Amino acid sequence: MNKKILIVQGHPNPTSYCSALAEAYKKAAIASGAEVHEIVVNDLEFNFNPPEYQSKLIPELEEDVLKSQDEIRWAEHLVFVYPNWWGTMPTLLKAFIDRVFTSGFAFKYQKDSVWWDQLLKGKSARLIVTMDTPSWYYRFVYGQPGHTAMKKNILEFCGIKPVKITSIGSVKTSDLAQRQKWLKQVGTLGEKYL
Repeated sequence: MNKKILIVQGHPNPTSYCSALAEAYKKAAIASGAEVHEIVVNDLEFNFNPPEYQSKLIPELEEDVLKSQDEIRWAEHLVFVYPNWWGTMPTLLKAFIDRVFTSGFAFKYQKDSVWWDQLLKGKSARLIVTMDTPSWYYRFVYGQPGHTAMKKNILEFCGIKPVKITSIGSVKTSDLAQRQKWLKQVGTLGEKYL
């Protein structure tokens, strides 16, 4: 049976290097026999902050949000490709997570308890994150807050394990040869369904 992989491309610019990385992963995974679906978050239509949030009612989910939830249900392995901006993810990807990874879909709080049920168990994930900061500096000086938030506070909170991370940087100072090397590295991840 073929592995079911969902790629979530979270860069707001459709011609970004993140798009090239997502494509490299996708091509290699398909060539190795995986079934691959893709969500380009910038192509979706949804309200970042629906008025219901202000009144504490459960917001109505737009069609693109419901379709995204269906894709996540379908997938065995999730691959998030996005840039690191201000130490974490872009607003667009954060809004996608806020609206898609909802209570009752990704997790559910237990009644009269601080504990919760993880509703996305049985799935794994890979984060492919570009940054202008060298990856070692982001890890050892800044403490990689964006990686921790995405891995621990979002995906593992919902039951997705393991979550592996590939940091790509510094993109700003890289040349064409280095970018080609990163594309090949990401292609190898896709080929092995990692």
